[in-house]
Amino acid sequence: MFVAESGSGHSVVMDGAPEYGGRNLGFRPMEMLLLGLGGCTAFDVVHILKKSRQPVADCEVEIEAERADSEPKVFTRIHIHFIVRGTGLKENAVQRAVSLSAEKYCSASLMLGKTAEMSHDFEIRQAGADKD
Repeated sequence: MFVAESGSGHSVVMDGAPEYGGRNLGFRPMEMLLLGLGGCTAFDVVHILKKSRQPVADCEVEIEAERADSEPKVFTRIHIHFIVRGTGLKENAVQRAVSLSAEKYCSASLMLGKTAEMSHDFEIRQAGADKD
């Protein structure tokens, strides 16, 4: 088990599966990569929508990924699904925000895209609608 501390003073526990000597007490390091990707791209999408004066209330990111079968087990395919909530969001504005994040702003996405086939899609839900 490891406690990683960032330069900004935050910390997170990372661990491995018991079959690899871990105790399952924290996130796996490769999970952390996907969590970072989700946070990076969600931040971009919300920021771009707000700059475009879109009434965004929430952005949820679901990520599915596949890894290589042999070492190094890099990510080979990553799909990002955005669930964007707001009242009166324009579909073209959300599409633009998602595309700009994927193609220009999200450093994590661009870096992981060097080894993985990246794809993304989105859906728009009304603000206040129940989260699944």
